[in-house]
Amino acid sequence: MNKSEREAVNVELLNGKCDLHTHSQASDGMQPSTENVRIAYNKGLTAVAITDHDTVAGVEEALAAGEKYGIVVVPGVEISTRLEEKEIHVLGYYVDIKDPEFLNRLETLRRTREERNILILEKLNELGLVISMEDVIREMGRPLEKDETVGRPHIADTLVAKGYVSNMREAFDLYLAEGKPGFVSVPRVTPEDAFAWIRAAGGTPVLAHPGLYGDDELVRKIIEHGHPAGIEVYHSDHGLEEEKRYLAMAKQYNLIVTGGSDFHGARQGVVFHGDLGSVTVDASVLSQLHGARSRE
Repeated sequence: MNKSEREAVNVELLNGKCDLHTHSQASDGMQPSTENVRIAYNKGLTAVAITDHDTVAGVEEALAAGEKYGIVVVPGVEISTRLEEKEIHVLGYYVDIKDPEFLNRLETLRRTREERNILILEKLNELGLVISMEDVIREMGRPLEKDETVGRPHIADTLVAKGYVSNMREAFDLYLAEGKPGFVSVPRVTPEDAFAWIRAAGGTPVLAHPGLYGDDELVRKIIEHGHPAGIEVYHSDHGLEEEKRYLAMAKQYNLIVTGGSDFHGARQGVVFHGDLGSVTVDASVLSQLHGARSRE
């Protein structure tokens, strides 16, 4: 029995609950991925996924922590894409975190993110909000490690620290959210591209939090053109009505139903989007995600 077959058997035997959407300080989370694993263990979860933005830098240490605590860590990623002037996020599960081509592709996305961050800071400075990337890194309280990313929440933290806004929500509402004066749109890959990249890296692609896009016709278009394996029905920002709609969509298109908290940790005492373990799915979903893996 090879490694993949052993993994499949182990996944099939799992019971319990899992949170399939969490972030660490490798992207815009507030703590090391090992801490996500520890919290998941303390909350009695069977499994937790590490799904940082455009990087898998936190996955390896999380896998080691999973061995220590005796829970399953799902190697994942969340890729930022764009379609019809909307930012669309794509989750990838069970990706090969050492696949050279996949790592190169993620690096191109991080370079685009760095260019966007510079443009955001230029816009903010034009508005009289004096802030530099050095300020942002300083506010993080530690050096930026290899393959880690800086996101808008980091910039929001610095705006709060400098007294320009009172909290992260205000930073987004006034400056950083789409359509606000500090928002910057840069060229990104399409969701269909991200689905293909994840499959080529041996993973399973899932459309993230469709309710946040405010356009179910676009969601249908993405599904029909890109054919993801799953859809994130359960999410901290989805209400019962969204869950009902996307469950029906999952059934219509024969998609795996996933879910997670989108945990980032607490900023200024507020947890965004939800606390780890607050949104979960049955561990049986892991066997579906593992079984849908492919390598193009």
